[in-house]
Amino acid sequence: MLQLSIIIPAYCEAENLKVLIPRVNQALTAASLDAEIIVVDDNSPDETIPVCEALSASYPLRLITRKHERGLSSAVLAGMDAAVGEFLLVMDADLSHPPEKIGELVSALHQRPTDFVIGSRYIEGGSTAQSRGWYRKWKSRVATWLSRPFTSARDPLAGFFALRRQSYQKARGILNPIGYKIGLELLVKCRCQNVVEIPVDFTDRVTGTSKFSLKEQLRFLKHLKRLFDFKYQNYAYFTQFALIGLTGVFVNLQMLALLSHWIISPLAVALAIWTSMSTNFLLNRNITFSYAKHQPVLKQYLSYCGSCLTGAVCNWLTTMVLSQTFPFFEQRILLAAFIGILVGMGFNFLLCRYLVFSRHKPEVEIAATKKELGHID
Repeated sequence: MLQLSIIIPAYCEAENLKVLIPRVNQALTAASLDAEIIVVDDNSPDETIPVCEALSASYPLRLITRKHERGLSSAVLAGMDAAVGEFLLVMDADLSHPPEKIGELVSALHQRPTDFVIGSRYIEGGSTAQSRGWYRKWKSRVATWLSRPFTSARDPLAGFFALRRQSYQKARGILNPIGYKIGLELLVKCRCQNVVEIPVDFTDRVTGTSKFSLKEQLRFLKHLKRLFDFKYQNYAYFTQFALIGLTGVFVNLQMLALLSHWIISPLAVALAIWTSMSTNFLLNRNITFSYAKHQPVLKQYLSYCGSCLTGAVCNWLTTMVLSQTFPFFEQRILLAAFIGILVGMGFNFLLCRYLVFSRHKPEVEIAATKKELGHID
């Protein structure tokens, strides 16, 4: 078995690859590493294919050209699926990651119990390009901060990292990244606990343009939401459910204030409740329990209304029992009502989680995800 497989996702990186591949090969020779280099190209319209074909005559380079898929994360997964090395190392094609650090990353991965190694910009000895403006640096720091619930690594969003192929294969069936931050996906879903960071000097790309657009930044937030659900499961779902419930309070009050000018009070109250319940349903269907949003909407909506009614009854019963049974709560009706709200919300959440928005079988869910993304990561 080869020691190492290096996966390089690429799109319109022909000029950079001419420089990168010889540097990678030189680093491998210096570190005495037996390795393969896998370039995964998304059918670039530039000279990537002929450039790689020419380079493969002199270097251990293998080109995978994808004609029907797009995206950095899925390209990395395609490269890892094709890899045969004991260790898998990922780096960008734009010359932002120093190939000279490959030996250090692999050496660190050899030391048990290390199971994930990052070429880090944010530890002592690492740096980012001085030419980067404050806004780009600020965005990078914010994105890193948003990743804190998943790992204590200082630079978990780095695109220069390595892990064991065995770790990857164990998690392959549950990987479904969105966007560019495949390293964080692997770090979380491969359940890597022993992370080592090697300082690197990150530089801006030499040629070509950055592909991290506003659209990709929004997809990054969606990716974080998926990882949040995966790592914290019901805690994550309940947090989102409760926050959406809070937005429903504001919708209710705003609608009541608006309708009370034209409609009699009882009807205005009913319409305000119905409006907030409907907006909560839509938000929960598309955010909290998005895995179930491909199920029939009318059936879900009617079931959701029933769960809300059940929660309201539990709320009322709890409040009444506490206030009429225990002298302590008889004098503290607001406290009894607050506990009733919590009980009602708990029942409502359980009904939503396991009945209204019940999870499909894995194969159905995977098919729905592919349909949602259009086979694009």
